[in-house]
Amino acid sequence: MDKIVYLDNAATKKMSKAALDAMTPFLTNEYGNPSSIYSVGRNAKKALESARESIANALNALPEEIFFTGSGTESDNWAILSSAYAKKNIGKHIITTAIEHPAILNTLKHLEKSGYEVTYLGVDEYGQISLDELRSLIRDDTILITAMTANNEIGTILPIAKIGEIARERGIIFHTDAVQAVGHIPISVKEMNVDLLSFSGHKLGGARGVGVLFAKKGLRLPPMIHGGGQERGGRSGTENVAGIVSVAAALEDMLRRLPLTNVSEKRDRLIKELLKIPRSKLTGDPIKRLPGIASFTFEAVEGESILLLLDSLGICASSGSACSSGSLDPSHVLLALGLSHETAHGSLRLSLSEDNTDDDINYVLEKLPGIISRLREMSPVWNPNS
Repeated sequence: MDKIVYLDNAATKKMSKAALDAMTPFLTNEYGNPSSIYSVGRNAKKALESARESIANALNALPEEIFFTGSGTESDNWAILSSAYAKKNIGKHIITTAIEHPAILNTLKHLEKSGYEVTYLGVDEYGQISLDELRSLIRDDTILITAMTANNEIGTILPIAKIGEIARERGIIFHTDAVQAVGHIPISVKEMNVDLLSFSGHKLGGARGVGVLFAKKGLRLPPMIHGGGQERGGRSGTENVAGIVSVAAALEDMLRRLPLTNVSEKRDRLIKELLKIPRSKLTGDPIKRLPGIASFTFEAVEGESILLLLDSLGICASSGSACSSGSLDPSHVLLALGLSHETAHGSLRLSLSEDNTDDDINYVLEKLPGIISRLREMSPVWNPNS
């Protein structure tokens, strides 16, 4: 296939040149174990700590508050499970939102089986929460609030700083899954009032297999992985130095590009033109959304069918529907917005990066309306006159 238009950057982003250049020495000549005392190991340790300091500066944190893991999912698990176990003598009530990533929701389901109680805060049609409702849900035994910074499917950015204020007033630990946000919008753990923050390297142009957990100084979390005591005893296992260095370089590169105005402009053009398709709908907050995510539903079509036809034309995208993962259930995020099952099945997410060109956008706008028309012609439920 000659032409490839990659519009699934929210799933994983192409590794940046800065990241690749930074990690290459640690895949070749600088191969030492950072726990070793000889010079090759000390070089690796120096690079590891330099990356930690760089990431801390990017988040407005301290280096000792940064821990490296194997993924954003692992960081989420560590934050939630360790917080829950550490506070179990105080209470077992946790509050989250209905639109969280499965890394959060499935971890909380695991805790529910162990006697914890989870309250799922609903959202409005744009994916926004009510702060007043959040306040009303807090109980004396509430020990943790976890809310994502920005949603991976619809791009809605939540009022994290205000949630953090509420949690701090009540002495409750506050965690945010910032996997989609770090590197894409400004992030300051101090301004956001968070105790714990998770993100993943490959979402911002770093290597796969590296996650980061910010844990506020003074917050003692028991380790999830036991062994040689790496990461100051918090996360044992030899550190992925090459990957970690790449993430620090990728994040520095992304911060130099903020705000992602060119990305937002292309996103807005996609939204404007694709909403001209009859019975199409933008999902997520029209204003408070990530710069690179344009998400839609199209009545009377299946999201999976849209993806297959786009793929045949070299366009890589994703759907809010979970069909590709073996489930016929529509996205829990779209259902939380109040969409019907039928409407939620016709979802499409186009996620852009700074690598996307105007030609990419032109190509999608040329091809996608015809795909929707073709699928509706084959649909037994499509009635253009209804």
